[in-house]
Amino acid sequence: MDQDNNSEDESVGPSEDDTQPRFPLGLSDSEAVEVLWQVRAQRRQANPDLPDTVTQLTTPEGSVVYLVGTAHFSDSSKKDVATTIRAVQPDVVVVELCQYRVSMLKMDEKTLLKEAKDINLEKVQQAIKQNGVMSGLMQILLLKVSAHITEQLGMAPGGEFREAFKEAGKVPFCKFHLGDRPIPVTFKRAIAALSLWQKARLAWGLCFLSDPISKEDVEKCKQKDLLEQTMSEMIGEFPALHRTIVAERDIYLTHTLRQAARCVEAPPNAQKVPAVVVGVVGMGHVPGIEKNWDKELNIHEIMSVAPPSRFGWVLRTVLKGAVLGALGYACYRAGGGVGRALLSLPAVQSLLENLRPPPA
Repeated sequence: MDQDNNSEDESVGPSEDDTQPRFPLGLSDSEAVEVLWQVRAQRRQANPDLPDTVTQLTTPEGSVVYLVGTAHFSDSSKKDVATTIRAVQPDVVVVELCQYRVSMLKMDEKTLLKEAKDINLEKVQQAIKQNGVMSGLMQILLLKVSAHITEQLGMAPGGEFREAFKEAGKVPFCKFHLGDRPIPVTFKRAIAALSLWQKARLAWGLCFLSDPISKEDVEKCKQKDLLEQTMSEMIGEFPALHRTIVAERDIYLTHTLRQAARCVEAPPNAQKVPAVVVGVVGMGHVPGIEKNWDKELNIHEIMSVAPPSRFGWVLRTVLKGAVLGALGYACYRAGGGVGRALLSLPAVQSLLENLRPPPA
């Protein structure tokens, strides 16, 4: 069962580049809209020659979805995205982002590189406050993985999404949709699906990740055979993690793509016509989206988050007690004046606020 798409939508208007038509003087708004619609129709290629990373899907109403499978640290993927959008002139572009990661669309490469490498106390506190202790710490560990790849390659993640955002802005009437499940839901469901031993093994592996990565390694991720081999290895070690981070998001992305592929209204009489959609997702999600495309989907099931277990409550209580005890001992050793100064620091105040139990 599908639900209404709750991802953030952003409409992108026509660009003002040299290829934009010059309107005759005296055109009304409705006439200008019709001219732009016709211009886009003329630019849209009937049988486009697209990269090998593009998969074509169709809906019963005749809408077409061009699914671009990408490697998240890849210049080649950016070119594939730009080529596809320019060729098909879509009504909608859907990217594998949620509202919690939309900031990467507006940051430049230099800022993103700095953010990816700079994991500080403030980021840790924010992640814990937003997602809880275990999910927040797991998010920080995954950020560390991203920072490791960023440092190895000198390239910030999400270049293909920024390219999609830029190219969508050049297509008249093209809308831009965030199609991924909110990341707090994904982290909470992933942590809840793992046993304590699996959480410890995963955290250990992420903490001590240091293998060198080359740009050639990233480009190989666009080969389905290598990708499927890598996924099979991960499934064997953490099947529950694969289900929540990959398989469930395959379902969610399929849902948002199908929502985006609903018929659109064409001027001048608002006639319903099939839509053209470009989806930009990691290559690992392409097989799952193809598999789910014609299935009935239960979105409510993969959006629910189970309440924390009794063990989780005990663990959080112990961690809070340990932190408060360490802070109190530090104040005692430092003396009254220094202790009060320490407690007045913004970072300490923020930490105490996070540790404060919720009201009954």
